[in-house]
Amino acid sequence: MMSKEIPYKIYLEESEMPKQWYNVRADMKNKPAPLLNPATLQPMGYEDLRPVFCDELIKQELDDTTPYIDIPQEILDFYKMYRPSPLVRAYCLEKKLDTPAKIYYKFEGNNTSGSHKLNSAIAQAYYAKKQGLKGVTTETGAGQWGTALSMACAYLDLDCKVYMVKCSYEQKPFRREVMRTYGASVTPSPSMTTEIGRKILAEHPGTSGSLGCAISEAVEAATHQEGYRYVLGSVLNQVLLHQTVIGLETKTALDKYGIVPDMIIGCAGGGSNLGGLISPFMGEKLRGEHDYRFIAVEPASCPSFTRGKFAYDFCDTGMVCPLAKMYTLGSGFIPSPNHAGGLRYHGMSSILSQLYHDGLMEAVAVEQTEVFAAAEMFARVEGILPAPESSHAIRVAIDEALKCKETGEEKTIVFGLTGTGYFDMYAYEKFNNGEMSDYIPTDEDLKPGFDGLPKFPGCE
Repeated sequence: MMSKEIPYKIYLEESEMPKQWYNVRADMKNKPAPLLNPATLQPMGYEDLRPVFCDELIKQELDDTTPYIDIPQEILDFYKMYRPSPLVRAYCLEKKLDTPAKIYYKFEGNNTSGSHKLNSAIAQAYYAKKQGLKGVTTETGAGQWGTALSMACAYLDLDCKVYMVKCSYEQKPFRREVMRTYGASVTPSPSMTTEIGRKILAEHPGTSGSLGCAISEAVEAATHQEGYRYVLGSVLNQVLLHQTVIGLETKTALDKYGIVPDMIIGCAGGGSNLGGLISPFMGEKLRGEHDYRFIAVEPASCPSFTRGKFAYDFCDTGMVCPLAKMYTLGSGFIPSPNHAGGLRYHGMSSILSQLYHDGLMEAVAVEQTEVFAAAEMFARVEGILPAPESSHAIRVAIDEALKCKETGEEKTIVFGLTGTGYFDMYAYEKFNNGEMSDYIPTDEDLKPGFDGLPKFPGCE
């Protein structure tokens, strides 16, 4: 092991940026189950997906065998505006906790979108532009993905239509205005602008919405307009692929100083940042080269991993998207309007679901008041106001560091700080005023979602 003194921030040189994305599926013994056509129940191929997704992205979505995929130079040039991102040693947090643990976080908030989402947004927008499309449609929860995509589309002169989960649209008006500043149109979802939106509003009057609802509307909007395709900020294989720049940079930075993590922690909503962070390390585990402990952290109010079922389910509330095999609470599940808007999806990435099902990673659910307590501590000692989503990972990183304090073990913890929380002050206000509450769905609350799971052979 190298004996270099570890700086507060480990920066890579531009020349050390990854030139390829890593496809963890190539090393998975049990591949993620294929997407199924909801009409025929047969695996979906390239032609089946063309009406919805960009051509090149479909190829990436279906590729289970190519371990490394070249990043186009145009995307690399865009990445250079904000990458490589720093790997930070949390010395101040370690001191505050009085722990022997060594804590590092990969900070993805150093761009105007304020999050990791830009890594995939520019890739998807690039392939849409290369295909000659007029524009793209999408959904967004907390608004980070919508912000990132609006930035990417502005850069490439593409139209961008965003359906924003209604509770976030109302709670985060400034995030909405950033999207509009970059030229995107932003519609609260569910809305009266689509057939699916009208149907959902009729069945659930006054609903605060969900990512599943917004996905349905965005897909309908894309398929009803010539020259448009739908793009997604998480869950899909292609998105996790693009986000591996996070893990690849993290591993290069750790290797530079001879640091070997014991555990890697990330928040989990649809799975993009967690999958991107852990993929290169998971590859080593799958190949038998090294063992790591991986922990997915999700909100107790939307516990896809910890209380969901591993089954085929619709990716959207309107049931117009393909069926994916994943840990799910049911496409009809609408979570409480918690303040981690990006962690409100009813399901989880098929890649991460398979890895979790195979026992290769762990999952834990945490309550939002404890999450914001961790966020406040982190902000006060590390100087960054974290996004509510990221703060789920902070919560468990702190908990694991305190366990090290009890046992005296000097473990090395790495977590993903996916973005900043400067557009989340409504949530911080609620916490600071003592008005924030926790909501954990009962088994009875979850039952309607499970009862709505597709029922046909092979979907169990």
